[in-house]
Amino acid sequence: MGRAQFSTLLFSLAILASLLATHVRSDASNHRYNEGDPVPLYANKVGPFHNPSETYRYFDLPFCSTGHEKEKTEALGEVLNGDRLVSAPYVLDFNKDKDSVSVCKKKLTKKDVARFREAVKKDYYFQMYYDDLPIWGFIGTIDKEGKNDPSEYKYFLYKHIQFDVLYNKDRVIEISARMDPHSVVDLTEDKEVETEFLYSAKWKPTDIPFERRMEKYSQSSSLPHHLEIHWFSIINSCVTVLLLTGFLATILMRVLKNDFMKYAQDEEAADDQEETGWKYIHGDVFRFPKNKSLFAAALGSGTQLFALTIFIFTLALVGVFYPYNRGALFTALVVIYALTSGIAGYTATSFYIQLEGTNWVRNLLLTGCLFCGPLFLMFCFLNTVAIVYSATAALPFGTILVIVLIWTLVTSPLLVLGGIAGKNSKAEFQAPVRTTKYPREIPPLPWYRSTIPQMAMAGFLPFSAIYIELYYIFASVWGHRIYTIYSILFIVFIILLIVTAFITVALTYFQLAAEDHEWWWRSFLCGGSTGLFIYGYCLYYYYARSDMSGFMQTSFFFGYMACICYGFFLMLGSVGFRASLLFVRHIYRSIKCE
Repeated sequence: MGRAQFSTLLFSLAILASLLATHVRSDASNHRYNEGDPVPLYANKVGPFHNPSETYRYFDLPFCSTGHEKEKTEALGEVLNGDRLVSAPYVLDFNKDKDSVSVCKKKLTKKDVARFREAVKKDYYFQMYYDDLPIWGFIGTIDKEGKNDPSEYKYFLYKHIQFDVLYNKDRVIEISARMDPHSVVDLTEDKEVETEFLYSAKWKPTDIPFERRMEKYSQSSSLPHHLEIHWFSIINSCVTVLLLTGFLATILMRVLKNDFMKYAQDEEAADDQEETGWKYIHGDVFRFPKNKSLFAAALGSGTQLFALTIFIFTLALVGVFYPYNRGALFTALVVIYALTSGIAGYTATSFYIQLEGTNWVRNLLLTGCLFCGPLFLMFCFLNTVAIVYSATAALPFGTILVIVLIWTLVTSPLLVLGGIAGKNSKAEFQAPVRTTKYPREIPPLPWYRSTIPQMAMAGFLPFSAIYIELYYIFASVWGHRIYTIYSILFIVFIILLIVTAFITVALTYFQLAAEDHEWWWRSFLCGGSTGLFIYGYCLYYYYARSDMSGFMQTSFFFGYMACICYGFFLMLGSVGFRASLLFVRHIYRSIKCE
């Protein structure tokens, strides 16, 4: 298989991924109703408001239940998102008002009271879906007024829900749930309580067209005031970073110009004049790196993750990930990652062959496991934690089987196919100068030129370009804010790539100028070091900006963020190395080396 055919295959797979991602949306929202028609209402989950990963099935709490609730069939992304929809005990027929209808009369045992009280203490909320529109509400409230001692607090459970529904002709447009503060059950003491759960429904007509009914959920992030601050902060950050980058670029260009002039004069001068600087190591600069199989695998995995990110941005910018399109992002991630595995196989194997590697099969296995291996181990640990907590984050066996099948039937064959294409590409490593037989000794260098300080310098500038946007992303992924302004995010991503590439190139030049020719791994590590800064930001966000608590939420937050930051490390490391390779080839092609 040649490069052209392989590119065509990848393009076709990208189109298929887009189609799969766009078909996640449930068809419930396309329903039209006549007066009195039943409209699907599903109860989804409950959980502590400040712990987004710690969610439980709605009927894990002793709400009114018939025992015959029907579970809704869910797509892969919905299950990965922790959604577990079952039919709710409330009947909201289209355009039919209801007033204080009884759901059930129930005697809450001491155990039930204790469970509800613990849930109210932890600020539990519930989530439902009505005609594919999300509904939230808190299950209770705490009376702290005039009480300094927590032991004096009173705990109340809401027992009456008021549903307010807006409709336009035969379509449901909007729904909200209000809890009646005057209809509550006292849960303060451990004693049996007789109670009756009620609900009401009020329908009102509206002129909002059906096509705009999801706009309500994105308004909070795109209000003019918030948007203005958001744009201003991003522009301010980007201008600062680009100015710094511009100054560094100007300095680097001047230094390079001086080097070229100096080396040109040296060539015209006496032949016995000793070479210094980066020209001095021309015979070693293209010496292949140590652990070249691991290096090629990291480059292949990073290139795949870069392609995945570009495809996800494309889908986001065309409007696939609208608010509460349940599971669309997760489905797109799983499907596109599987379909882009050929890119990893092709990139890793072709580069490994260029580096004169012989065991390309082992290199291909290493490529397949480099990112998925740690991710799988982390998933096993976190899924076990979720099972122990009986949380909805625990994936059912069927879903795990589907993911294994995707890996077996799609990811692995495409990885092998890409590897075979890379092996047969017959490309040679383009080195503008010959490599000597024996490597030169690297002179002693000051401590700040070692790997760790260089990584710290390399990661700080790209991180400073994105840290403002990180807050909005974290508040969306690990909170209840909605992120919809993908255009800003894409601009920030482009700036991140530019700054990462440039700062890695600059540090590579300074390393070569100090006659240190082992730049391959250094450029990859410096490019990827932004991932370490992002993980450092995770610590700050968890302790200073969030109210998350508990072992499950903590393990999910730091576990999955470790995998995401590792992915960033591989992706940006690949970007940094590619930029450095282009730069090194350019400068050594521009001078005459004996």
